[in-house]
Amino acid sequence: MELKHTKTIILNQDDADAKREEIREYFHATFSLDEQLYETLATEDAFYQRPEPLRHPLIFYLGHTAVFYINKLIVAGIIRDRIHPGFESMFAVGVDEMSWDDLNPAHYDWPSLAEVKAYRDNVRATVDRIIRTVPLKMPIDWDSPFWVIVMGIEHQRIHIETSSVIIRRLPIEMVRPLPFWSICPLTGQAPTNELLPVAGGRVVLGKSKDHALYGWDNEYGFQENDVADFAASRYLVSNREFLGFVEDGGYEREQFWTPEGWRWVTFARAKHPLFWIESPDGFRFRTMAQIIDMPWDWPVEVNYLEAKAFCNWLANRTGKPIRLPTEAEWYRLCDLHDIPDQPYWQQAPGNINLEHWASSCPVNHFSFGEFYDLIGNVWQWTETPIMGLNGFQVHPYYDDFSTPTFDTQHNLIKGGSWISTGNEATRDSRYAFRRHFFQHAGLRYVQSDQPVVLPEAMYETDSAVSQYCEFQYGPSYFDVPNYAVRCAAICRRYTQDRPRRRALDLGCAVGRATFELAKEFEFVTGIDFSARFIRVALQLKEKGVAHYERIEEGEIVSYHEARLSDLNLDGVTDRIEFFQGDAANLKPQFTDYDLVLAANLIDRLLDPRRFLATIHQRLNPGGVLVITSPYTWLEEFTKKEDWLGGFRRGGEPYWTIDALRDVLGRHFEMLDEPQDLEFVIRETRRKFQHTVAEVTVWERK
Repeated sequence: MELKHTKTIILNQDDADAKREEIREYFHATFSLDEQLYETLATEDAFYQRPEPLRHPLIFYLGHTAVFYINKLIVAGIIRDRIHPGFESMFAVGVDEMSWDDLNPAHYDWPSLAEVKAYRDNVRATVDRIIRTVPLKMPIDWDSPFWVIVMGIEHQRIHIETSSVIIRRLPIEMVRPLPFWSICPLTGQAPTNELLPVAGGRVVLGKSKDHALYGWDNEYGFQENDVADFAASRYLVSNREFLGFVEDGGYEREQFWTPEGWRWVTFARAKHPLFWIESPDGFRFRTMAQIIDMPWDWPVEVNYLEAKAFCNWLANRTGKPIRLPTEAEWYRLCDLHDIPDQPYWQQAPGNINLEHWASSCPVNHFSFGEFYDLIGNVWQWTETPIMGLNGFQVHPYYDDFSTPTFDTQHNLIKGGSWISTGNEATRDSRYAFRRHFFQHAGLRYVQSDQPVVLPEAMYETDSAVSQYCEFQYGPSYFDVPNYAVRCAAICRRYTQDRPRRRALDLGCAVGRATFELAKEFEFVTGIDFSARFIRVALQLKEKGVAHYERIEEGEIVSYHEARLSDLNLDGVTDRIEFFQGDAANLKPQFTDYDLVLAANLIDRLLDPRRFLATIHQRLNPGGVLVITSPYTWLEEFTKKEDWLGGFRRGGEPYWTIDALRDVLGRHFEMLDEPQDLEFVIRETRRKFQHTVAEVTVWERK
């Protein structure tokens, strides 16, 4: 099986049988390539180290890429049964340096390497069986079951690259060079860089839903940009060129750094690029598994903050308006050179897709006309924070791929690196990282008088998120009081003579009830399945404000903000944490609570019975469980055979309240008769949802 020259799948060609086998081969090649990467670890202990404090140890990613397949297949309704619920919770969320990503090592008792490998083997066999048996209809689009399978494959390929960066940061004695991962043997004198003119023009970003290749949700939509004439550096910045910045005291001179960059330099105590290794004979260079003599003609690898500081330094030296390119300028430069897209090339035109070496190579090796490395070698930082294109839609099976990065804190990287494969190596890919983060990334600089327009405030445009911002933080309608506030009040009433140490708000959405509960509880955890909701809740916790659009009529919108200080909630943020999670398969550390609130949750779960049967494990004896729900059972959320109620049993109506009594009765006593609790959700200025939920309150025996 060829592992290094595989290409992403063309989804609208060939008959179903041929496409099924092609996807099956692509899946196994990806799985095997992933495992080849981990062969570079010399000891089992290396799997449990954390050389990058903002990422999990490698044992997590070994499990995560397998767990992802199962969790997404369950969300998509393709399978129902879990293979290992514990692993599929522990290894579920690996957002990488997102504020709600749980990186606390005390929360994890990592399994053995053998256990994780056995799990991976089981997943591999399961996915293989699904590929061979699930009906396939051509063409494959993002509503197809096979889209979810390709999603898992492309997700695994992303982690092959990100895990290689973690491996590169391990102590050198924990890794070993292997022939499969041979590095480039070429090096020499670095070329002198220069600026070359680039004609401006119109750049069109985005692709349509009928595009032939798999894409992540942020790639779809439409955006036009008029790019003015500019000049771009012929080469990527080499290690030699960057040395000038280092030797000129660039890391000690605040004038070249953004305020964010200077805070990072001060905190990290950085003196030079991360992968430069100081030695008595000068700098050496760390590849993934070796320390070698410094290849001065290879591209420097830095984070955005370093790249930006270098540009400011160069602008100061030359008196020219030097900066990083925008996303549109990068596309303009590439569009002028008619670069074939993967998977349509015969051989990679640059150092990309693992078709050449398992390292960078000289910056003057791969030419594209007068320029070099327009794609490949290392990623290229841009000035552009990632946002959705016009018409952006979240894919329903993976809402935490793009939206967590739409915070103006994540800048786009373009062009791919030597280990970028699959979707990463396509023209339309849009990946972004926090500005202090490291990837196999460097820079090309441009000279331009065209100003860079950066977003100042991010307004939520996702209709569901915006509705919930308005629902939880906006005004009341039709004299119906705020639902989240009333839920919190009910919780306080039934816990007034009980311990109020820790509370859990499950299905917290954008967090209003979580903040309200923190007025009385010592600590509150908010958990929601949707990363889109959690991101807003976390923004409120960290910044005290969130902005959102409210639909008025048709395309007419108004702009609003939710501000904690206006609600007297700004004093409780230090007693709150938010996490993304599955209420029916929570991680073990979410336990020892005195209160659990599950508001409008149970009729949106894949397996509500499992949730009810296990929720007592999260509560202390005598703890209180509050459930609210309108019992709106829909097959789009819960298969009919898994509904708790709303059907006839033995010819008689069987209501959800009957199921609650039956399932919860083993571990709980109902404290009061059910009560109604109405709420109103605004859709537009003339359309509202008026709903009546039922509230039940339970005490754990």
